Amino acid sequence: MLSEDGKHLYVSWDEYHALIEKLALKVHASGWEFDQILCLARGGVRPGDILSRIFDKPLAIMSTSSYRESAGTVQGRLDIARYITLPRGELEGRVLLVDDLADSGETLKAVESHLRSAGKIADLRSAVIWVKGISTYLPEYYVDMLPTSPWIHQPFEEYDVLRPTRLAERWKI
Repeated sequence: MLSEDGKHLYVSWDEYHALIEKLALKVHASGWEFDQILCLARGGVRPGDILSRIFDKPLAIMSTSSYRESAGTVQGRLDIARYITLPRGELEGRVLLVDDLADSGETLKAVESHLRSAGKIADLRSAVIWVKGISTYLPEYYVDMLPTSPWIHQPFEEYDVLRPTRLAERWKI
């Protein structure tokens, strides 16, 4: 649900999963065939996992990080992992790059450039749930364009500040 001022988007688990399914349908409708999925951790792990299951394709993971400050609300320096984790072989052929959103677009641009410079990828396309209006990167596949660039409150964000002691209190352990 978008706040009245357009500055916040609140997403429930059911909405989140429905959006990932809609993303899968957009990729499928394009007719593009791919060999592997590469998701960007952390935000792209859940969409990547679900797409990997729907398309029955291997899932590779690349860790990136730019939102670390203030419970993940302040963007800092972009870090891209040196290695990609995948079940077998190398990242090559036709690759679907998956993340949750194109915020500024800088992460997706940097990762795409990094992957293309490696030279083993024949075709690379990207898929995200949301594209913010401020993004300088437009993925081939996305579900929602958000012209007001709201802060997206995703359902798993409660875990960014939940610590074991508070969890124990919740479950009375």
